[in-house]
Amino acid sequence: MELRHLQHFVAVAEDQHFTRAAERLMVSQSGLSASIRALERELRAPLFVRTTRQVTLTEAGRALLGEAERVLAGVRAAEAAVAAVQGVLRGRLALGTEQCIAGVPVGKLLAGFRARHPEVEIRLRQAGSGLLVEEVAAGRLDLAFAVAGGGAVGPVRMVPLTEEPMAVLCHPGHRLGGAGRAALEAPGAAGTSGASVAPVVVAPRDLADEAFVDFHEDWGPRRTTDAAFDAAGVRRTVTLEVNDVHSLLELVHEGLGIAVVPRHFTRKPEAGGLVARPLDDPAGARYRTVAVLPHEEATSPAARAMMALLPTSSALCV
Repeated sequence: MELRHLQHFVAVAEDQHFTRAAERLMVSQSGLSASIRALERELRAPLFVRTTRQVTLTEAGRALLGEAERVLAGVRAAEAAVAAVQGVLRGRLALGTEQCIAGVPVGKLLAGFRARHPEVEIRLRQAGSGLLVEEVAAGRLDLAFAVAGGGAVGPVRMVPLTEEPMAVLCHPGHRLGGAGRAALEAPGAAGTSGASVAPVVVAPRDLADEAFVDFHEDWGPRRTTDAAFDAAGVRRTVTLEVNDVHSLLELVHEGLGIAVVPRHFTRKPEAGGLVARPLDDPAGARYRTVAVLPHEEATSPAARAMMALLPTSSALCV
């Protein structure tokens, strides 16, 4: 079994299209098809169901995909390890992150990493924390910045980074916004941007009858909020689900619901004009960000180099 056959197989599985995979790999489509057929002959099983519109994995293909990804990740790690011994960091860094993750300036980290290690190809994927953990466990990501909660999947470790409380965001005209108006008028109650902060805390039981705007269930803030309300024995109704922070803030601005968010979301300029109240959670639900990595022996040199760019307290945990 040749490595190029596995590389071609994984590319087609990811793109679900022979033409797109061939373009990405910079090989001819006929050569890619021949490579897949050779792999299928060797394994004595069809790996894809091919139609004029779509390419999907067969049961055998799904079984092979995870193993192929692990093999290729091991090859990349071996190449990177040899390059590191030679004093040059090469290869690829596959990084995953949630959007607007607390305590991790992703753009600055990537720019700093590229300046120090220009021969490393960087790939970035944005997704929910649950999927990011699975991707690290499967070897598809070298490192991910995620939100703790929901349990680890497979051979991963989680390095704590930051934590912060949750807050309730609402429109000033909402029943919870009255104290926020006074707070907005009080000296020093709010900064130059972000929501005004009302001093009165709100408990989950106070929000039982509210309509919520929230993220999809795989997102860290949603998981943290769900845990807080479950611990309080309060059911809530999420009427509007989004997958980006700006859409969430826009919907709250329009008075279509309230939102429970990490405190740093309330400081965004787009949150200006909204009212933020601290969430009183006796169960101690906190928004905790972590770096998700493979076990020590499987962590790539590139992932270690990225972790070294984080604050010292985090980097020392690697």
